[in-house]
Formats: sequence, structure tokens, C-alpha cells
Amino acid sequence: MQEKIKVLVVDDQKDLADEIKSVLETDSMLEVVGTALDGFDALQKMSVALPDVVLMDIRMPNMNGVVATQRIKTEYPQTKVLILTTFDDSDYILNAINYGASGYLLKDIGGNALIDAVKNAHQGDTILPAKIARRITDAAKTVAADREIKLARAFSFSDREVEVALMLYEGFTNRQISAALKLTEGTTRNYVSTVYVKTNSKDRAEAIQAIGAVL
Repeated sequence: MQEKIKVLVVDDQKDLADEIKSVLETDSMLEVVGTALDGFDALQKMSVALPDVVLMDIRMPNMNGVVATQRIKTEYPQTKVLILTTFDDSDYILNAINYGASGYLLKDIGGNALIDAVKNAHQGDTILPAKIARRITDAAKTVAADREIKLARAFSFSDREVEVALMLYEGFTNRQISAALKLTEGTTRNYVSTVYVKTNSKDRAEAIQAIGAVL
């Protein structure tokens, strides 16, 4: 017989947490091992009964869902965290995903969809409703644009020099930069040398450090 998927529900509204618990337990494959009112409470409950999946509210007192997600993924990396909230805020979405959340759900999700999301997260899927995926894409573009503007202003880089500098920072070799930007290796070396000069660096390590300090 297949083991049940153990779930912890974290929400500062106890009535809502109990409602979610009731919905989940209509499926024979799911077992709610506890409910928690904030991030601190969740970590305490996890030390007693380790869940496979945590349904995590975002805005809670004492320790919010983003911080709690970071702590859980650090201490219990095998546990999946699904963010469940009424707030489709880009910063929260990006931070939670960056800290290892398996997905992001809005609280108006239907019962069957919620059950499916928990099962899919347990299997390793990333759960992102379409409108949230679009929001993440837009936010990521904004972050990328901000990085490019910072570098251009700090070092008077041209657009192409910004591209090369970012790829250097991300660990690309000259050959990989050449292939990605469709440049000859000689041209790439020239751009890399220019990045060294403009960042006042002797080598790749110093350039990466200078670029990182700006980003």
C-alpha cells in the first residue's frame, strides 16, 4: 500500500487552516499532520512530525512565509513548500521561489486543484498558475534590466560590454560567450579585456568581484 503524503498547513487564520485541512483530507492519499499559525510555529511542528509538503501562507506575524520557506528548505531540504496566499505580489513570488519553494497558489484555488497541486509538488513539479508565471517573467525582466543599467552606469559599458560582463560574472568561458553572442573568439577576448580595463581589474577574478559589488 502506498504511503500517504504528509502535509503541514501554515496560516495565521486558524479557521482557514482548518478548512484547508478538511479539503485535503477528502483525498485518501493525503494526511494533514498538523496546522501552524506562523513560521515559528511551523518549524516547531516540523520538528515533531516531518511533513512531505508544507502549504505556506505568506503574510503572517512573527515569521512570514518567505523567511519560513528559507528556514525549512535549509533545515529540511527534502520537504516541498507550496506558497498559498491571496497576494500575487512579484517580490514575494520571486523570493519564495528563490528560496526553494515548489510553487505558488492563490487561496481561491478549487479543492480538487489544491489536492492535485500538493500531489504534483510532492512528485517534484513546480506549481505556477499562468497569471503568476507571467508576473514572475515580468519581474525577472525588470531585475535583468536593473542589472544592466547598474553596470552601464558604474563602468560606462556599452550594451555589448554589459552582456559580456554579465556572462563573465555568471561563469561563462570566453568560448561560451563567443558562441552565445555569435562573436569570434578574438572579438570576445577584446571585449573581455575592455571589461578588465573599465573595472580596473587585473584578471577574471577581480573583474567578477568588481561586477558583483555593483550588482
